[in-house]
This record gives sequence, C-alpha cells and structure tokens, in this order.
Amino acid sequence: MQKGRSKKENRHFVSNNQGTGLSIRKQCAILHVSRSHLYYKPTGEKKENLEIMQLMDSHNLEHPDEGVRGMQNMLTNNSLQVNHKRIRRLMNLMDIKAIYPRKNLTVIAKGEYKYPYLLRGIEIDKPNQVWSIDITYIAMNKGFMYLTAIIDVYSRFIVGWSLSNSLDAEVSLNVLKDAIKKHGKPEIINSDQGCQYTSKLWTGYLNSPEIAIKISMDGRGRATDNIWIERFWRTIKRGYVYLNPANDGLELYRGIKKYITYYNYNRRHSSLKKKTPSTVYTDKKQEDVPN
Repeated sequence: MQKGRSKKENRHFVSNNQGTGLSIRKQCAILHVSRSHLYYKPTGEKKENLEIMQLMDSHNLEHPDEGVRGMQNMLTNNSLQVNHKRIRRLMNLMDIKAIYPRKNLTVIAKGEYKYPYLLRGIEIDKPNQVWSIDITYIAMNKGFMYLTAIIDVYSRFIVGWSLSNSLDAEVSLNVLKDAIKKHGKPEIINSDQGCQYTSKLWTGYLNSPEIAIKISMDGRGRATDNIWIERFWRTIKRGYVYLNPANDGLELYRGIKKYITYYNYNRRHSSLKKKTPSTVYTDKKQEDVPN
C-alpha cells in the first residue's frame, strides 16, 4: 500500500467483500485504520447522477473540447434530459475542464501561484527531466474515486500514483513526495492550472531550497500541453476501468495497481520502439550514471 495517505482516505479501501481474502481486522491493521471508523460514509451521488457521470467521463475522453453544451447534447442523444446547472456541477465534481481556444490567456493565467508552460520547444531526452501530473475521475459500481498519477515524459513510466476520495492538494503532494523518494526528483514537473497545483502548499514545496523543482503549467485551452498523461488516462480507462467496474475502493486499488504494473513493465509502446516504459526508464538512467 502506498505511503502518504491519511487514515481518512485509507478507510475507503477497506472492503466487506469476502472475496478479498482478508478479514476486516487484517485490512484495518494493514491500512492503520480504526475499525470504529469503518462505518463512516461520505455523502454520495444519486444512482442517476452516477450513471450520468459515467457517460460524461467516457464522452470527455473522446471529446475533451466539449463543455456543458456538448455534454447536454450527448445526454439528450442518450434519452437523458439534464439541465445545464446540473451538468456544470457534475463536471466540477469530476474535475472535467473543457479544452478549447480562449482569448487573453495571459489575463486568465494571472495569479500568485500560477506559472508559465516551460516545455514548448525543449528536447526531452532523459528520465527525470520532466514529470507530468494530473487527476482523473474513476467510476465504480456504487460511487467514484479520483486517481492521481505522475508520468515520466521521456519513458512514459508511471513513477507514482494514488487513489483518493478527495481533490485536495495534499493528495497530489504526497504522491509527488513518494515518487521522489523512490526515483529521485525531476528537473521540471508539469501540471494543469487546477487549484491543487496553484496552491501555496504545492508551489511552496517545489520552490523550497532543498527541492528546487521547476514548475510548468499548461496554458488554458491547450489540448497538447499535458498530452502524455492524457494518453495514459485513455489507456487505463479503456484497458481496465471501463471493462472492470469495481465494487469498492480496495478492489479498485488492487485492479489499478495490477494494471499500472502491467503498463510499466509489460506493455510495449510503439513510441518507445516497442520497449516497455520500465526498460527505457531504467536503461537510460544507468547510461547517464558517470563511470
């Protein structure tokens, strides 16, 4: 189990399903969760909203440029009459942001903790040169969670990931800290301009003297600025999530862990000359070590 999650987050991984092979007591011991807190249930969405959200998630994967109106048209085509206020609320809950050209980007991007996009025109030729981080919505049979992942842009290796029921900046920061402990730190980390990454918590850590990682942020409305992690979302959702809807957080965690292990160590990429991300990441790092 990954480090860095709070006990509150870990509670959602405990399963009552006997098929896990672990008793409730054993799961609590592994996750450091008190059994007295197991029956805490966060406020969920109605079944109808969960069904709408699954349709919206799939549609966004194929048409990331469509906003509220596009979602409304799609739902109408699926015999669902949903008003724009409800769609906007669910899109915000899912952290879906439509990608489309906007005017006056420099005005939109103002803010103490917003940074420019640093990757345009640079050659990415080694591991740990650039990492890309993002969060995506993951549907379950009853409810949903958020998946945070960090990809090494050069090798496409997933250096860190976590499941959570929260979009808090602390979750993303813990994933980053854990990845740095395992793999060393990148020169640059790229993200969107979401509140997690424009927070004082996130930027303060990256700018601290002992870390000193350069911060890069997508330009609003630019579909290709964070294309590497977007491709990974498409891969894992089509290859696992949509085909295997989980019943609870623990089942989802185990399934995603298995798939990411497969993605990192067994799935060969045409863009990597038919090599696996782990091979490219490890071999290049070893080449760069001075004799």
